[in-house]
Amino acid sequence: MRRFGIALICALLAGCMVGPDYHRPKVETPNAYIYEPEKVAETANTEWWKQFNDPVLDQLIEDALANNRNVKIAVANVEQAAGVLTTTRSPLFPQIGYQADASRQRLSENSAFASASSTANAAVPSSGVPNPFSNLETLATASWELDLWGRIRRQTEAARANLLATDAARRGVVLTLVAQVASSYIQLRGFDEQLEISKRTAGVYLESLKLFQLQFKYGQVSQLNVAQAESQYQTAAAQIPLIEQEIAVRENAISVLLGNNPGPIPRGKSILELTLPEVPASMPSQLLEQRPDLQQAEQQLIAANAQIGAAKALYFPTISLTGNFGLASDDLGNLFKGPSKVWSFGGSIIGPIFTGGSISGQVAQATAAQKAALESYELAIQSAFADVESSLVARQKLGEQVDAQEKLVHALREYERLSKLQYDVGYVPYSTVLQAEQQLFPSELTLATTRAQLFTSLVGIYQATGGGWVYKADTLAPQPLAGNN
Repeated sequence: MRRFGIALICALLAGCMVGPDYHRPKVETPNAYIYEPEKVAETANTEWWKQFNDPVLDQLIEDALANNRNVKIAVANVEQAAGVLTTTRSPLFPQIGYQADASRQRLSENSAFASASSTANAAVPSSGVPNPFSNLETLATASWELDLWGRIRRQTEAARANLLATDAARRGVVLTLVAQVASSYIQLRGFDEQLEISKRTAGVYLESLKLFQLQFKYGQVSQLNVAQAESQYQTAAAQIPLIEQEIAVRENAISVLLGNNPGPIPRGKSILELTLPEVPASMPSQLLEQRPDLQQAEQQLIAANAQIGAAKALYFPTISLTGNFGLASDDLGNLFKGPSKVWSFGGSIIGPIFTGGSISGQVAQATAAQKAALESYELAIQSAFADVESSLVARQKLGEQVDAQEKLVHALREYERLSKLQYDVGYVPYSTVLQAEQQLFPSELTLATTRAQLFTSLVGIYQATGGGWVYKADTLAPQPLAGNN
């Protein structure tokens, strides 16, 4: 009989879990990337931003990982999800508590109860029942819901998946932060180069304007030449405040990423001195394991899948065991004596008969949520492949554009040099020189912009492919408090 009881308890503890178990859905992945270059490097799992060879950028990223507000918010979200998991799984264990009551009470001698007692016993005081009277009670309480159908375990499974999804979202914040700091810094250095070009060009134009004004004073050139020279200078000068505004905006954005108030940002190497990182080697199938957003989407799918079982378990009865053990007395001096012991134990079973569609509605809701989570997961995978392809083609085409733009700038500089020589000896009018300079200045600005875009495209590739570098960057960021989860 004892063995049967032990076996029964084990069977109750083991129980079963209703609802579907999770299996990763089959996803079609491309065999290779369309625009992946022939030469790639195993750099996806390294601190890739150090390939720029700019110690200032390295320090900015370290500061951002340590102090960024979004990272700290993400850490707090993980700790909150861990707390939810602890709360959700707690009913799997017996709930033990305590209770103590003390009261002093006097009954009315004119009540119906008192009148009946007086009739039987002549008077309440002579009945042997003290009035007023005291009641003291201390109890230890215990309760345990037997999870026969797996409702609590399914809820725990969902909570654990939500915790892992939240932690994946935190790593996604780390990934985005590193990419944002690197991209913003590169754009800042690109604007710095544009500002230098504009100031240098405006200075050259200003010298030309002064020369023409002097020549016009002595009748050597017409007023038309002066007006043309001044229009050149003003065109270059007008670009300077626009670029300075963009620089201030980028500095403020980087300051916020660093967790600081808006302010100036230190500079390292110029956009011309930065080293172009190599394209990382990455297979399409690796995205499913590397990208935090895909890990987050899958964990959300696991959570939604588990909620179906939790909802279906509501169709079955809930069985609970309860017990109390303690002491009760009307006198404090007798409270801890043997005759004051009290105890009770029992069980309850509660189940639905008719709920008006309440449970079926919850099951339908959980099933629909699982379908939506599945579609979101597959959409996230497709978007991830598109991100990688877009970043790879951007790297390829921007590289080609930079090469073409460099050749264009070189040709325009030669055109400007030759037009000035011919103008000085009187072979061509000044309009020829003006035309050459008017083409060269915006081409130099375009080259600086395109070069910055090329560097930024490499940042986009590392961001799109994810990789082990996220975990390396994560070691530099705040971590959630360790718990028993």
